[in-house]
Amino acid sequence: MAQESIIALLRRTPVVGLFEDDALRIIANVADARRLRPGEVLFRQGDRSDGGYVVTSGRIAVGREGDEEEAVLLGPGSLIGEVALFLRMQRPATATAREPSSVLRISPTLMRRVLQEYPAAADGMAEVLSRDLEGVAAELDRVERLFAEPA
Repeated sequence: MAQESIIALLRRTPVVGLFEDDALRIIANVADARRLRPGEVLFRQGDRSDGGYVVTSGRIAVGREGDEEEAVLLGPGSLIGEVALFLRMQRPATATAREPSSVLRISPTLMRRVLQEYPAAADGMAEVLSRDLEGVAAELDRVERLFAEPA
C-alpha cells in the first residue's frame, strides 16, 4: 500500500486520525505491517499486548474465546486495541482474520514518540479519550442502577 494511501486511511482511524499529517507520516513509515491469511490469529485473548492495530485491508473478527458468534467484524480504518496503544495489558479478546487481511501495528513506544513530537494532538487525544471514559462510566452507572432496582 502506498504511503499516501496509508496516511489517508490513518486519517479516518479513530484516535490515530487526530494527528496531523506529519505525525501520520511517521506512523506510516515506522509502524509494523503484517499480512494475515484467512483464519490466522493476530492475537489471542489473554496474550500480553504489543500495541494497537489499524486494519488496512480485509476483515478481522474480534471476540471472546469460545463466543465466535458474538465477534465484531472490523474492516479498513478500524483500530483494534485502543488502550494497547498506550500501555501493555492482557488482551481481552481474540482477533482472527476472516479473509486475506493486512494490519499496521502501532507500538506504545511509537505512540509515545508521536505524542511527544506533536503535543497539540496529544491534547486532542486526551480530550477524546476522556469523553470515551465518561461514556463508559455513565453506562456502568446505568447498569448498576438496573441491578439495584427491586424486581
